[in-house]
Amino acid sequence: MAEEAAPQLIKEDAIYVELTYSHLDLQTIAGKVKSPKAGAIVLFAGTTRDSFDARPVSQLSYMAYTPLAIQTLLKIAREVQIKHSLQSIAMVHRLGPVPIGEESILIAVSAPHRMAAWRAGEEALEQCKERVEVWKLEEFADGEGAWRANRDGKAGVKVE
Repeated sequence: MAEEAAPQLIKEDAIYVELTYSHLDLQTIAGKVKSPKAGAIVLFAGTTRDSFDARPVSQLSYMAYTPLAIQTLLKIAREVQIKHSLQSIAMVHRLGPVPIGEESILIAVSAPHRMAAWRAGEEALEQCKERVEVWKLEEFADGEGAWRANRDGKAGVKVE
């Protein structure tokens, strides 16, 4: 993973997207979208759970094609911001190993009203999982692993 030295972030007016190998912080990302014009902030935190299909998981590891993935995150953020008239949107995806209980993705949105924020947060997550060039290795407690597209339940290549 030679990319580890080069995390990426892009800031635009009311948009923040980042790929990082660092621990994610909920307060920091919520602060990026806070606005006196927003009546609602919705924050989604995707965490590493301890099992998949009843198999104990030791950790997840994420890889990305960083130059393209950061641009895809930015495109999604722009689309969601416009569609839902958001005040702000921030999307941060962690790369590298993510231990059990730690966050792998944070999405925060702010909007004048709660319904737009709810819908935008969910849409941003689903679009991220569908389109962003990120892959995860589920590392199981028994030493085996499986690569998956960054979508729920889509199995990839078994790691021997």
